[in-house]
Amino acid sequence: MIETDEVIERETDSMPALSGEPHSRLAGLVVLLVLLAGALVLGLVIYSGIKARAADEKKLMLATAQAAIPTVNITHPKPGAATQELVLPGNTQPFVDGPIYARTNGYLKRWYFDIGARVKKGQLLAEIETPEVDQQLQQARADLETARSNLDLARLTSERYQPLLKSGVVSQQLADQAASDLSAKKTAVDSASANVRRLEQVQSFEKVYAPFDGVITARNTDTGSLIDAGAAAQSKELFHLAATDKLRVFVGVPEVYSRAALPGSKATLTLEEFPGVTFSGVLARSSNSIDPASRTLMVEVDVDNSGGRLLAGSYAFVHLKLPKQIQSVTLPSNTLLFRSEGLRVAVIKDGRAELVAITIGRDYGNDVEVVSGVGPDDAVILDPSDSLVSGTPVQVHEQEPETSK
Repeated sequence: MIETDEVIERETDSMPALSGEPHSRLAGLVVLLVLLAGALVLGLVIYSGIKARAADEKKLMLATAQAAIPTVNITHPKPGAATQELVLPGNTQPFVDGPIYARTNGYLKRWYFDIGARVKKGQLLAEIETPEVDQQLQQARADLETARSNLDLARLTSERYQPLLKSGVVSQQLADQAASDLSAKKTAVDSASANVRRLEQVQSFEKVYAPFDGVITARNTDTGSLIDAGAAAQSKELFHLAATDKLRVFVGVPEVYSRAALPGSKATLTLEEFPGVTFSGVLARSSNSIDPASRTLMVEVDVDNSGGRLLAGSYAFVHLKLPKQIQSVTLPSNTLLFRSEGLRVAVIKDGRAELVAITIGRDYGNDVEVVSGVGPDDAVILDPSDSLVSGTPVQVHEQEPETSK
């Protein structure tokens, strides 16, 4: 009976253990589900982060690429008025302008004209003392007289030998020697005569005369000054003479306007010191060639100045009439690109910069006249970079509209 009760107790004690196994499995399944849900959520979070980071990187790349495109300001060429007259700067110059040097050595004895004096051709300007030349001339004249005396003696001797030779008193050799001596004496006389003429000519340079009509613009000597002959580096000009009855004006005509430079055509001059006054001139000649450095044609305009109103060296404006109107546009100077292949401007076409060759006319300082290459509808880049090349993408800076005050 006791054993039966112990068996019953053991069975009773083991029953709760058997009934708790389903609860443990359920709890494990719940934990597994929770872990799977957490992993799924974590995966979704990581995927969302990766996707967001990729989107940010793409936006950054787009923004970087957009920022790499240079932003430029543009302007449009302004139509210019039809050019009927060409105005070019120039300097008035004497028609004849020359320094006057001494042709003999000595000391300045006196001068007769100062700066500003008008002189005529052949007028005496100064005198030079040349004692050395005077002494050399006296010696040369004495040598000439000696040579002539020797010549007379040689001629007399030769003439006396001729009848003696026929009679056989003297030999043929002596007669030939006399004839040869006569010839030598003639040569000596010719040499002495040439030396006298040379020194007489040098002595004549003691007096300095005006070579042409004009105005003395400089006097670079004074009484007692040492005078050196010639125009060498150590020599100094005595006077500077300018013929101002007619003036020359040299101007460089741009190549595009070279057809206006026709010899014989009329031209007018204006000067700031004569407001409202014009002076008539004639286009006398041109160089008939374009200077490859400046791309200009050098022309000379002659202006009558018999009244003496114009001063040599004055700054003047030369007005040339064009044979035909030329349509042009103007651009700011800061749009120009100076390249080895020539002058260029950068024009925007389809969002890219294109370098276009242009031909300029006149330079107004801040603006230049463009006669070919661009038109009023072109968008020209302001302040282009020196490294800019054709095909570079650019974006235009949007200017804010002006608000009325």
